[in-house]
Amino acid sequence: MSRIDELTQELCPDGVERRPLGEFATLVRGNGMPKTDLVEEGVGAVHYGQIYTRYGVSATETFSFVSPEKAVKLAKVEPGDVIITNTSENIDDVGKSLAWVGDAVIVTGGHATVIKHDQDSKFLAYWFASADFYAQKRKLATGTKVIDVSAKQLATVRIPVPPLEVQREIVRVLDKFTQLEAELEAELEARRAQYEHYRNALLMSSDERGVRNVSLGDIIRLNFGVRITKKNDSGALYPVYGGGGESFRTDAFNREDEWVVSRFAMSANCVRRVDGKFWMLDSGFTFDVIDDAVDKDFVGQLLLSMQSIIFATSTQSAQKNIDVNGFKRLQVQFPSLATQQRVAASLANFDRIVNDLSIGLPAELAARRKQYEHYRDRLLTFKELAA
Repeated sequence: MSRIDELTQELCPDGVERRPLGEFATLVRGNGMPKTDLVEEGVGAVHYGQIYTRYGVSATETFSFVSPEKAVKLAKVEPGDVIITNTSENIDDVGKSLAWVGDAVIVTGGHATVIKHDQDSKFLAYWFASADFYAQKRKLATGTKVIDVSAKQLATVRIPVPPLEVQREIVRVLDKFTQLEAELEAELEARRAQYEHYRNALLMSSDERGVRNVSLGDIIRLNFGVRITKKNDSGALYPVYGGGGESFRTDAFNREDEWVVSRFAMSANCVRRVDGKFWMLDSGFTFDVIDDAVDKDFVGQLLLSMQSIIFATSTQSAQKNIDVNGFKRLQVQFPSLATQQRVAASLANFDRIVNDLSIGLPAELAARRKQYEHYRDRLLTFKELAA
């Protein structure tokens, strides 16, 4: 019998009460704080978008700050509070949470809610990542392009609330899983950094006699995607790509095994290789090679290495929109066709080593995540106390 089982049998033998979040917590909705307010020093600040991309379950330090003058007007996050997102472009990210376990009082802004409570903050953050919460938030979520779960809706979510001793033991076990996963992720990131260095070195290698400088528009033709409406993303077959990664899934496809460039780039990661059948939205494009002396996969690898340059061609509006004409004018250097094909084949093999989920370290990390999710959901499932 595990320590968790012993504590559960001792402290809550008849089951665990499920309570609406609003019964034991105060929810404070954030406001303001666009990214332009973020600075390199000042009062610690967590932007809601960073909870999706930069933070794990908990944090003791912030990546960003705001000036003391700005901080006065923002929602305060005290040690032990939980920050949860109210808005996202997809159901997975909305409701993602962060337990603030640092020593200082920090702030957060719009599209996030601060949960002030009397439970273990990391236990709550782990539960907000569980299948139990996912099922509830799907029923509460509203919107299509932008998914929203309001603070008022969050207050109705029913959460199992075991004794604090049980919560802390569950956190201790899940922290070990999280640490092991973080170690694998760090190793994989090191491999990917090595791959990027290797890719850039190979792309710069050339046979001097065959090298020529051309504009992208002279050697490729762009194929823009087609708009479709998200009607139902459950049980569909094919991923939909456009403004970023996979947006949702559909039962139709219009592309297969292609390099994709996102026109509406939210970050410098605007190029990717998509294997298999997929739907290409009008917010992105693929390309065909129109020069017999150019290898398509070499172009794709070259675009991967140029993502920051491509991103720099975007318009400076709230939503970055890559300037297609500026993209076509970008100057690139091509060695002979034989060199292009050799380099592309070498990089494809290296890419599989660091990205293919069926082999090597990516496969090990995927298996570890699956195992972690299984145990997390199992540890956070309790017999409910009879009313």
